[in-house]
Amino acid sequence: MKKVLLVEDSLTEAERIARFLEKAGYSVYEVRSGEEAQLRLKQQKPDLILLDLILPGQSGFEFCRKLKGDPVTKAIPVVICSTKNTDVDRTWGSMSGADAYLTKPVDEKILLETIGQFIR
Repeated sequence: MKKVLLVEDSLTEAERIARFLEKAGYSVYEVRSGEEAQLRLKQQKPDLILLDLILPGQSGFEFCRKLKGDPVTKAIPVVICSTKNTDVDRTWGSMSGADAYLTKPVDEKILLETIGQFIR
């Protein structure tokens, strides 16, 4: 079973996204911050990281840059999923190393299609 690390501080949004992913056959691990995600990554490497941008502590942009700058985690695909929906945000996401950018509320079909581009 393919593993997705969901980094999302909104419990409601995390439950909604996790439900979509689990229904599609993914195993989902939820954390609420970049710091929690870093601890989780030491225990287990996911097949993909679904990342919110507005998080307590470090931002999703900062966390993504750290992931992509670390030889151990740089190959893990990162899909940003955020309410931030400007061209500037998308550019920052790309500059931070994100592999894809989705906006909330995320459509289930688009979410699964996007994830499917990176993990099968």
